[in-house]
Parts: sequence; C-alpha cells; structure tokens
Amino acid sequence: MLPQQHKITNSEEFRQTIRKGKRAGGGTVVVHLKHEKSPKPSDAQTKTLTAVSSIKDLTTSPPRFGLIVSKAVGNAVVRHAVSRKLRPIMLDLVSELAPGDRLIIRALPPAATATSKELTADVQKALGKIKRRG
Repeated sequence: MLPQQHKITNSEEFRQTIRKGKRAGGGTVVVHLKHEKSPKPSDAQTKTLTAVSSIKDLTTSPPRFGLIVSKAVGNAVVRHAVSRKLRPIMLDLVSELAPGDRLIIRALPPAATATSKELTADVQKALGKIKRRG
C-alpha cells in the first residue's frame, strides 16, 4: 500500500503533471514526470512551527504518485489487478525521485495481460527515457 504522503489526490495536480510534465512510454505504460519545487515557508511560519517540527520537513515534500487505469484496460477486476501490480512499483521508485517530484503511471490496454516483471521493466525503461532527455 502506498502511504498517503506519496499519493496525488488533487485532480488539478494530475492535470498539471500530465500537461506540463515530461512523458515517455513503454509497451504497457506511459509515465508522466514533473519536477516540482516545494514552496518554502514564510518567516512567520518558520518561527511558529520551529518548536513543532523541523524546518527540513517544511521545505521538502516527498515524491508523489498517481495511477491511471482506464476502462480501455479491461473490466473492474482486470483494472484492479493492474493497479495492485503497479503500486509496489511506485513504492520502489520513491528513492529514485527527488523531493517534490510528481509521477503518474498510465496503464495501456496491454497492461491487462502483463506480469509484474514486465510492468516493472516498462516503468523503469520509460523513467530512464525521461531522465536521459533531461
């Protein structure tokens, strides 16, 4: 299960990541990556919250992930199976991404019959393409 702090829950963030992020595809997935800087707290927020939490926590946010598995992939059972295969892949990518990054994995119809290994390979391949492009 992906922790709440790593989930994109806002539809506007999904939209911005897909529209303004970099995109690369594999055979079973398309990966969208957007580098997002975390907003720095104001001086008033810093003074108020210093006693409560560390400043480092305020200035960086963990990478966040979203998942899109449309009806084109299959019926509800198939879509949920694909989602269950993709979530651990996203969790493994936490250490590879910079703080504030947003990554969305969109499953394509061939993902319905793909194994976890194939999905992992396609996600890694697509992410590698994005990183090579800069």
